[in-house]
Amino acid sequence: MRGHIRKRGRRWAVVVDVGRDEGGRRQQRWRGGFATKREASAALTEILGSVQRGAYIEPSRQTVADFLAEWLGSIRASVRPTTWATYEALSRGLIVPALGTVPLQRLSASQLNGFYADLLERGRRNGRGGLSPRTVHHVHVTMHKALADALRWQVVSRNVAAQATPPRQVPKEPRTWTAAELRSFLAHVEGDRLYPAFLLAATTGVRRGELLGLAWRSLDLGAGRLSVVQTLVSVRYAMHLSTPKTAKGRRSVALDPATVGTLRAHRVAMLEERLALGLGTPGADDLVFTALDGSPLHPMRFSERFGRLVRSAGLPRLSLHGLRHTHATLALQAGVHPKVVSERLGHSTIAVTLDTYSHAIPALEEEAAAKVAALVFGG
Repeated sequence: MRGHIRKRGRRWAVVVDVGRDEGGRRQQRWRGGFATKREASAALTEILGSVQRGAYIEPSRQTVADFLAEWLGSIRASVRPTTWATYEALSRGLIVPALGTVPLQRLSASQLNGFYADLLERGRRNGRGGLSPRTVHHVHVTMHKALADALRWQVVSRNVAAQATPPRQVPKEPRTWTAAELRSFLAHVEGDRLYPAFLLAATTGVRRGELLGLAWRSLDLGAGRLSVVQTLVSVRYAMHLSTPKTAKGRRSVALDPATVGTLRAHRVAMLEERLALGLGTPGADDLVFTALDGSPLHPMRFSERFGRLVRSAGLPRLSLHGLRHTHATLALQAGVHPKVVSERLGHSTIAVTLDTYSHAIPALEEEAAAKVAALVFGG
């Protein structure tokens, strides 16, 4: 491939020969707008070098908005529905309104940094302040993934999101209940139809989707174990059964005798309830926790119900996910090995567990120091 530079008016342009078409006609590509001959020469050298390396990208006027629309359509079948819904919502609601008209190949890391800063300062749709660093980080993850695919598809020459600086996320200590507060809540909701679900969440630390997606075939009450093999997720308010995100998410969790007894009683109660409603006996694939008509419990509705019960109990505010945090914190404070806690929670690594629940670690360190001292000094 050959090329040369040419002056056009007051500007300089790069002309590159890209061969001949099927009819034998010579084909050229132009790239103009250079202020000096030196800039044009440098651009020509870069273009010819990229061609030799097999990294040449055809110039395109495709905008960020056009590419994101194409990208979302291309990846829909290859990612989880909840992941795709997040990408789509962030693209439509935040990225396209701000960057949609920018030519994709001219997008820069500095533009992304300015975009992130603007979201932090005044990113809310109602104009009342900015978005959280966590939300802006999700925007960055979406851009990074989209541009990584654009690079792989040879639409851009580099992933500028990899050179951008997303806002730093400051880890927050999870909000939890004490053992006494958890005991008070469970006593308050003991007569509730879904008491077994709240108890199971508190004594195993399973996620909301894992809890609501639990089928009877995944419960072995004789052995006192449950298997996490599917989750119930909501995508645009429609419910779908899915699989755990990671291999660690698929796991077997031990149940304590009190929880097993409650689940046995729940099975009897559900059988009586279904027979009274003419729904028949529950099958192995039926969900353990359902609405009165046997349909899945909507995750959002379930969380709202938990919130109402917390308020009526007069306890400190806690999200449903806070039961998971409470289980992990109490387990660590009770001296359960972090590796065991990590496996029960389905974390990808023990490091995730230790980072998330570092507030519970000092007590373990103090206990370890006392035990080592006892061995050394006696007593």
